[in-house]
Amino acid sequence: MTALINVVGAAVVDSLEAPTRLLVARRTAPPQFAGMWEFPGGKVETGEAAEAALHRELAEELGIEVQLGPELDSGNVAGWTLNERASMRVWFAELTAGEPRPLEDHDELRWVSLVEHDEALSLPWIPADLPIVQALLDRVAAPA
Repeated sequence: MTALINVVGAAVVDSLEAPTRLLVARRTAPPQFAGMWEFPGGKVETGEAAEAALHRELAEELGIEVQLGPELDSGNVAGWTLNERASMRVWFAELTAGEPRPLEDHDELRWVSLVEHDEALSLPWIPADLPIVQALLDRVAAPA
């Protein structure tokens, strides 16, 4: 039994206080996911804290710095199941520095509305990310 791959993702929003837009990223690889949308982020390295990994990945992939907000609860300590080998924890994040650019693994970034659910849900998401998108929309729509 190999260890579960721990992945971190960011729901980068325009405001942690009152989010109305979400930054999404379109993958260029691997081939089965090319052209599909996802939350930016990546694998946690051995010995690295999840939050530290997320800051590193966002700097590498998008050239941005963020303030992390609350984690999007999956009801599972390991996070959201991506496949039989990997799970992802997702945090709300707000830009603090940098202009998001698709530096690696992505060819397009887009801000989508969290108010008009159709805009986000109409994108071709990586299948494992779709339930996370739905939970995110529900979380934002629900009064705190």
